Amino acid sequence: MPRRLPRHQSAGWPTGAVSAAVAGWSGEPRRYNGRFRLSLRAPRADPLPMRFDLERPSQPAAAHRVGVLLINLGTPDAPTPRAVRRYLAQFLSDPRVVEIPAVLWQIILRLLILPFRGVSSAKKYAAVWMPEGSPLRVHTEKQVDALRQLLQANGYTTIVEYAMRYGTPGIPAMLNQLKLAGAERVLLMPMYPQYSSSTTATAFDDAFAALRRMRNQPEIRTVRQYADHPAYIAALAAQVQHYWHAHGRPDFAAGDKLILSFHGVPKRTLDLGDPYHEQCQQTGALLMQALELSSVECRVTFQSRFGKAEWLQPYTAPTLKELGAAGVRRADVFCPGFTADCLETIEEIGIEVRDEFVHAGGKEFHRIPCVNTAPAWIAALGEIVAINLQGWPVQAPHTHGAAAA
Repeated sequence: MPRRLPRHQSAGWPTGAVSAAVAGWSGEPRRYNGRFRLSLRAPRADPLPMRFDLERPSQPAAAHRVGVLLINLGTPDAPTPRAVRRYLAQFLSDPRVVEIPAVLWQIILRLLILPFRGVSSAKKYAAVWMPEGSPLRVHTEKQVDALRQLLQANGYTTIVEYAMRYGTPGIPAMLNQLKLAGAERVLLMPMYPQYSSSTTATAFDDAFAALRRMRNQPEIRTVRQYADHPAYIAALAAQVQHYWHAHGRPDFAAGDKLILSFHGVPKRTLDLGDPYHEQCQQTGALLMQALELSSVECRVTFQSRFGKAEWLQPYTAPTLKELGAAGVRRADVFCPGFTADCLETIEEIGIEVRDEFVHAGGKEFHRIPCVNTAPAWIAALGEIVAINLQGWPVQAPHTHGAAAA
């Protein structure tokens, strides 16, 4: 005869009303005649907030698909003050970007920064806006198409999309879109070669926050950094050499310079343990080696300083101004940390930094375009993605058989 459980116990659950609560009822002890008894009552009629997003029923036939999500920083939807303010409000409200107490910072941001910076930044965006849209979005969409074709040509059945950390399309929306397309595994591929809390980490934060709201979560992998990946370094070197082949190589013997400009971050982040500075220096050293240049001929600098705090140095614009004043005839500037041209490379480097150099006495300024959709970079991107997809079912069964044969 089966052994009966002792009173007030249930198999697999602690004593008390846990099983009743799980079933949707709430247990509440009440005193009757000096004794406590458990009173079960139904949930209140008013609905409670849902903790998870609504999802369609699981479809096993669509399982086993793999998604690749390229992630970049973001861009306004239009070169207008309103669109730029909306974008900057989201960007500059990220605590990983601006590490200032939120209440104080929001007062400064809303009253002193957005009203004025929205107008000035909109003018800069308008100066670089392309017929198809924002340069960053245009180049990113072309990168997605090129990567799709490359992976497909190699037998991959992956779904390739892109998302922006700020603006549209957002990371949560694109993760949901990949799920709807049948992806149960997703590779997050930041387009930031060097890891930083203010770029890579915040992109992952946004993705993981979206996962917290999902009842049926996909399996996730992340690419943390590829600052020293041989294919990435080779793509950078090929881009510089390609530009020099078309526009002439600087006369380094006569004092011409190549400047490698990376996006800056506050120096405080370096002191707090962010590896970004070290990885930028690593990329710079490897690129100099690939181009066979010395530290006299080529320098690493940091751009886009914001605010009055000390940022990583040397700063790009003052460095170019000093070179122009020192009699350097030609300066070429290349941005290895940007995988697609954007406002910071086209306007800040191509216009503002150029003016600093020329007005100080420089004669010839060259902005070398980012890797964008250069064949060497798309090949490198495909190689990095393929390495991080290993072990996942990314190829059709007949492709596996053909490869094995």
